[in-house]
Amino acid sequence: MPSNLPAGHSRRTITMTVNDEQHTVYVEPRRTLLDALREDLGLTGAKKVCDLGQCGACTVIKGNRAIYSCLTLAVECAGQSIQTIEGLAQADPAPGSQLRLHAIQQAFIECDAYQCGYCTPGQIMAIKALLEHNPNPTLDEVKMGVSGNLCRCGAYPNIFRAALRAAELLRTAG
Repeated sequence: MPSNLPAGHSRRTITMTVNDEQHTVYVEPRRTLLDALREDLGLTGAKKVCDLGQCGACTVIKGNRAIYSCLTLAVECAGQSIQTIEGLAQADPAPGSQLRLHAIQQAFIECDAYQCGYCTPGQIMAIKALLEHNPNPTLDEVKMGVSGNLCRCGAYPNIFRAALRAAELLRTAG
């Protein structure tokens, strides 16, 4: 495989499972998971905003933990399971039906928990990780669960309500 990288750099082949599909990508050792998701796999839901781990817009789930994909090297994810916002909605089994939103996505709509929507994917993924560990969180636990995700529009009260509503929806559905 030709390489246009500086001397001493080489691409590595890694395989990871993203949204339940196995993908093999060729990455430089310094390439972030965020860049691999967006540029190599075309999954642009995780946003590249601060690129410093300060805003949470790039939050995805690795294994069962919310992580900042801008601070995670793609090579660290070899053999790992990654979930992005694109993997939440599921196909409805009825013929001709559209995607069925995940309960957290539905709760965000019901509670008007977004304004510009730029932070929404990261917020949703942080809440998903929280609810997987704690299906019945308190308001304070929700606040702590999304404390690493900034919303520049200030939709926090609605985001908190949406997280609690999603927990309720998930408990009653399952």
